[in-house]
Amino acid sequence: MPLSSELTLASSPRAAADARRWVSDICRRLERPDLVECAELGVSELVANAILHGEAPYKVRVRGTASHPRIEVVDGSTRPPVPPAPIDLDDLDLLLTFGRGLAIVSQCALAWGATIESDSKIVWFEPSEQVSDEGSAEWVIDQHHADAPEPTSEAAVEVHLLGVDVPLHSSLNRQYHELRRELRLLSLSHQSDYPLAGDLTSMFANFERQFPESFHRQIRDAESRGLPQVDVAFPMVREAGPIFVTMTEMFDVADAFCRAERLLSMARTAAQRAFHNWLLGELVHQLDGATARPWTGFPRASPASTSRVG
Repeated sequence: MPLSSELTLASSPRAAADARRWVSDICRRLERPDLVECAELGVSELVANAILHGEAPYKVRVRGTASHPRIEVVDGSTRPPVPPAPIDLDDLDLLLTFGRGLAIVSQCALAWGATIESDSKIVWFEPSEQVSDEGSAEWVIDQHHADAPEPTSEAAVEVHLLGVDVPLHSSLNRQYHELRRELRLLSLSHQSDYPLAGDLTSMFANFERQFPESFHRQIRDAESRGLPQVDVAFPMVREAGPIFVTMTEMFDVADAFCRAERLLSMARTAAQRAFHNWLLGELVHQLDGATARPWTGFPRASPASTSRVG
């Protein structure tokens, strides 16, 4: 099963011990006891660093793939971590160290880095099978991308999405964000093992550039007001139509990868997929000159059809 659980941590020194136990259990469930020592050591340092230098809330979670599990520590600060200077571990008991800096993380990681979001940061590492004498793992930093500008082309079309299900859109956006970040980190740190991740990352980036800031602003406003549904209107260039046709297929490919556990992100639910296909279909049809069709809800089987015995 894809891993989707996370652990919320207390703002105290006890947090590192809680995180160690949790990731140790995850590694054993993945049948990777060879990763336990480095996983425990690395997460201790990241949790200590988050509590000493970051802001609440603090969380630890596991993402990645079955062959490359990734441990992440999240805190509420957007300040990037400072890359470490090399240290000498000597013969100390590694699991008893606390707050000794990111240099230790680099010594027990195959790859590591940080993602800076608009309201938080995620520092992550992929545990290795043994601690290295020198921290040689590549440091990767992934910044949050700015919103796309409004289209200025005279050929821009005013698109209307009618009856957008705001809670369903929010859940789909969270699922997409996790998938998008998963693919980007794989393309940055394991391009040779996952060549398709780089291709999908580029396609997703191009897909995101088609949505202007006014679209996101209207959705955020509806979310902040607690609206169940909202109509939104925004400009979009006609040339974007083929992009949405291709991305409809690519999202299905990504779902298949998730269900096959080649990614540890969750596939879209049936309701999310139906809503997503409606949204993308509306963009394609309206850019081709069709009139807007409202979202009518996720179709469910009737009680009579579900109760039949074949």
